[in-house]
Amino acid sequence: MRVAVIGAGIVGVTTAHELSADGHEVTVFERNGAVAAETSFANAGVLAPGYVTPWAAPGMTAKVLKQLWQPHAAVRFGGWNAFAQLPWLWRWFRACRREVHLRNRTAMQALAHYSRERLQALAGELRLDYERADGYLVLLRSEREARAAQPGIALLGELGVAHALVDAEQARRIEPGLNDATALHAAIHLPHDGVGNCRLFAHLLKAESQRRGVDYRFDRDVQRIEAKAGGISLAVSRERHDGDTRVEDPRPFDAVVVCGGVRSARVLAPLKVRLPIAPVYGYSVTAPLRQHESHAHIGPRSALMDERYKVAVSRLGQRVRVAGSAEIGGSPGTHNPKALATLYRVLDDWFPGAAVMAQAQVWKGARPMLPDGPPIVGASGVPGVWLNLGHGSSGWALSCGSARVLADQIGGRAPAIDAGGLQLARLH
Repeated sequence: MRVAVIGAGIVGVTTAHELSADGHEVTVFERNGAVAAETSFANAGVLAPGYVTPWAAPGMTAKVLKQLWQPHAAVRFGGWNAFAQLPWLWRWFRACRREVHLRNRTAMQALAHYSRERLQALAGELRLDYERADGYLVLLRSEREARAAQPGIALLGELGVAHALVDAEQARRIEPGLNDATALHAAIHLPHDGVGNCRLFAHLLKAESQRRGVDYRFDRDVQRIEAKAGGISLAVSRERHDGDTRVEDPRPFDAVVVCGGVRSARVLAPLKVRLPIAPVYGYSVTAPLRQHESHAHIGPRSALMDERYKVAVSRLGQRVRVAGSAEIGGSPGTHNPKALATLYRVLDDWFPGAAVMAQAQVWKGARPMLPDGPPIVGASGVPGVWLNLGHGSSGWALSCGSARVLADQIGGRAPAIDAGGLQLARLH
């Protein structure tokens, strides 16, 4: 089949690769000039399936409200723009019910573990070096945080995720660069999880898929999908040229897969496919690590999560990245100084002086979030139009599995996991 993929973030690239591997003729349309240019550009890079869980969970509403007046809140509202997200927030609130959360958590966990298998298989088969480092450490600053973490630790056991609750001394042996002056009560160690460079992986997989014949068309913004009896055509504007909208390819496609993040709702609306998808912004700061003979253990070895502030600290080659925050109703061009202050504080608490901050890169990206948590992977209800979107902050952790599930569905095969909880129908 001739298949069009809309969007070349990590989800779009993995989808294109899997479809091409199945023998389809694939064309990718991306509005930016390169792959992984938006949400996939500078995310935390954490690959920890046991910690992939819906943001909509019992008790989350109280936690969010309590944090509104805290200087280092994990969740923030981006000014008056947040009021536009009230319908989405209402759906999120309703999805926090225990029975809904359990169902969605089961779907996300199955997809996350399958995705890790697919990622490892692809990396091994294609010999992709994407700055992978093994080991994930969740830092618990106080005894109170350790007590609050007990349900999560029990869940890891139920899921069969390899983990250990270690004391501060053991944690510092696992990550020798941790600052001794910052109080640490305990940590959860997940030896088989880790970190990897999402953007680098996307570029490497793009090159491999191009060798298979995938056609990437950059600076193309898909305005609408025209589904007719003879096939599907795309009305596309060329972003860096005259901006006129035209049919990009006179030959119709047999199928189209929408992986366009938050803009997918606009493209699908004329087809009467309604998506309750919203941007929830995250921040990251990336800087080179200092190189000096006297600093044998400078910076992290792999990936850590500061449980108090919900901030990740990751090592990517010779750089360190600190990432976090969830900003509702913000705008891409405006940085919240308080959100950035939290990132700087966490990095300075655990690895003071480790990074060359004069060369730091600050990034803000829109995570495409559905109110209940899991992405949509499957049919749209319009013949020939498929969806692989709404992965939120877990796109990197879910992308390879989502791509394979979607490719199997298009090919008429049963996916390796139960994809019933990933269908659009659950939101209607």
